[in-house]
Amino acid sequence: MKKMIINYAMNLIEKNGNYDEEKLSIIKYGLEGLYLTITKLIIIFLLAYLLNIFKEMIIFLLIYNIIRATSFGLHATKSWICLITSTLIFIGFPIICKYVYLTKYFKVALGLILILFIYKNSPADTHKRPIINKNRRLFFKYISTFIAIIFVYSSILINDNFISNCLIFSLFVQSFMIAPSVYKLFNLPYNNYLTYLVNNDI
Repeated sequence: MKKMIINYAMNLIEKNGNYDEEKLSIIKYGLEGLYLTITKLIIIFLLAYLLNIFKEMIIFLLIYNIIRATSFGLHATKSWICLITSTLIFIGFPIICKYVYLTKYFKVALGLILILFIYKNSPADTHKRPIINKNRRLFFKYISTFIAIIFVYSSILINDNFISNCLIFSLFVQSFMIAPSVYKLFNLPYNNYLTYLVNNDI
């Protein structure tokens, strides 16, 4: 199915546009990524609906992507790994957030650890998208840390247990996604901008 849809789209693009091989390769890569994202979301949305946690899943997804957008993190090397990981995160953690109760003292202690972890390890780039510019890295580090502080502070003040848990657990998940040890576990290079700078003698 994937191959048929991608090939059909590429044929339309080639007929209606004037692109060289390099540009077509980039477009095809983008279409493959879009296809995987859409199919992954359909599966997760369907599971969430069947488990009656669709609203909770959407809320966790939105909150998590706020911190993910600035601290980045690893990407799975295979689509099936991405699907399994995303399903565990966006189905499992909304369920946890819905039923688990954490005391404010525990949230403060855990929150402080997560803030420090976010500050230390963000932004975590990938070998395909290294963050070369030093000022951009600092910007993402500071904005990620600021977001983490806001999340922890808000989780303590908010009376809604589910939202409060989402704020804390989204930082918890992201701390793993940017951890050097997790990159090593999946045999992925860490601090990829360093390799780029050395290779380009910058």
